[in-house]
Order: sequence, then structure tokens, then C-alpha cells
Amino acid sequence: MTASNAAPPHAPLALLRRLEWRVRHAVENVLSGEYRSAFRGRGMEFDQVLRYEFGDDVRDIDWNVTARLGEPYRKKFVEEREVSVLVVFEDTPSLQFGSGAESKREALLELAGFVMLLGAVNRDRVGFVHITPDGHLLREPVRGRGPIMHAAASLLGAPAPSLAQPSRRPATGTAASSPAAAGIPWQLITRVAPRHSILIWLGDFSPRPPPDGWAVLQRRYQTMGFRVDDPWDRALPAEGEMAAYDPVAGRLVTLENSAAERAAHAGWRRQREETWTTLFPDSQSRLAVGTDENRLDALVRFFHARMRSGGRH
Repeated sequence: MTASNAAPPHAPLALLRRLEWRVRHAVENVLSGEYRSAFRGRGMEFDQVLRYEFGDDVRDIDWNVTARLGEPYRKKFVEEREVSVLVVFEDTPSLQFGSGAESKREALLELAGFVMLLGAVNRDRVGFVHITPDGHLLREPVRGRGPIMHAAASLLGAPAPSLAQPSRRPATGTAASSPAAAGIPWQLITRVAPRHSILIWLGDFSPRPPPDGWAVLQRRYQTMGFRVDDPWDRALPAEGEMAAYDPVAGRLVTLENSAAERAAHAGWRRQREETWTTLFPDSQSRLAVGTDENRLDALVRFFHARMRSGGRH
């Protein structure tokens, strides 16, 4: 199943307004200050070194100064005035698969909307990169509810990549439309997103090596990966023979529920997890949620877990 490409222009904004009150409730009543606490370390700016006192966070101890002076000293940080969040949405044909009421793409777009609204509520700067097989569309990080809402609506309203043939539509805005531009435009990202920005990559993360420039992005930014799984991604159905549409191959396939198919599926799942953990080695920097799960609840649990671990990733 896929989201309709013929949806009226106001539909994404209407959807975002429905999601916004849920985000505000989560921030005010559940997350509170934990959204920012989850990014402590990268979202804080070094100020000075002070003598360590009882009750200070031992994780702030500056061991070089401590060893040099012979008594414990700690680093003092001051909170940066704003955080820049860049959502990288990798829109691949595989996201258009859905064995239930929603496709993976629909669920992942909702998750992207929640992330961008969280940034708006917390007065961050928020932007996005929409990556398709043909190229990418970039919206530089902006501040303010209105500009962020319109940026999010632009992403949620973007048409899905064509399954019938390669798309010929030109990209708009700051974009590149040639096949060679497909992939993360990391050089462009480093020019528009300041150092220590939060980069959240949303995609299907099929088995593959890390993209060119990924190591540069990880050193420059705080990187996280968000993924949505269909129930069939996790386990093939137990029934007998059935037909399903493969959006990557662009054709109907028949699943015979054979041992060979199950072994192939297990191998694909293992390779996918290896790709996932290679890109995001820290378990607190990756979120996988099912199409049959509440995405906002999963996002809240993610930030709670990061806060408990100190947000230092």
C-alpha cells in the first residue's frame, strides 16, 4: 500500500495539526526536559574547568587536568541557545510495502513528523533532506512553529517514488536530480547544518555498506537512525501459499512458505541487522518500531532511555 500522490496540498498540514497536540502533551506531561537532556554532551558547550565537589557528576571529570594538578577537576558546560535538527528521509521503493493497514512509508513519515514537531515545540531549528532514487530535496534548518510546520508538510506531502518506472520529475528547491546524486548528500549537509547538529536518518536500511561520507557525518554530528518494520520484516506469516506485491522488484510474487524461503528471509534479516548496527553501533542511537506500534510512544521511550544513559553517545 502507498500514500496517495493525489492528496490535496492542505492534507499534510491538517495531519500535522492533529499530531501536534499529541506532541505537546508528550513534551509537557511525559518528556518534560528530557528531550534536551537526551542530547547532553553534544547539545552542551564547554565553559571552563572547576574543582570537583561532592555531588558533581563524575562523568564531567576532566582526567587530564586531574592528573596534572593531583586533585579532581570537572568540566563545566553551558547549554547552547538552540539545537539544529536535520531529518534525513531516505525514500526507497521498499518502504511502500505494507502487509497491514499502513505501509512502512506512511508509518515512517508519521515518525518524521513527530520528530520535526518535537523540534518546533522545543524551539529548535529544524530542516530535512528528502532522498529518492532520483536525487534529493533539501530544506535548510529553520526556527519557529510556522516555518517548521510548512517544512514538515512539504516532506509529508512529497509523492512516493514511482514503482512503474524511474521518476522523471525535477527536484525543486536546493536539490539534485541526476541519478549520480542519489544517496546522502553529505557534502551539502555539512554546509547547511552547523557542527553538533542532531542528524536523524529515517529509512529502511536494507543490507549494504555504509555510504560515502558517513564517517565524516558521525564525527561532525550526533547521528541517530529510525526505522519502521512491517510484521513480515520480522517473521514471514505462518499460513500456506500466498501472493504479495514486491515494490522493489515491481511484481507479484508467490510465497510458498518453504524452508528455502524462510532460510533466505532469515539471512536477509541477519544482514539487515548487521547494516543497522554498523551504521549505529550504540543501541541508544537507533530506534526500530513496527507499523503496528504507537510511534509517539516508541519515541518517548527512546528519549527516556537516552536520558537514563546520560545522553553521551
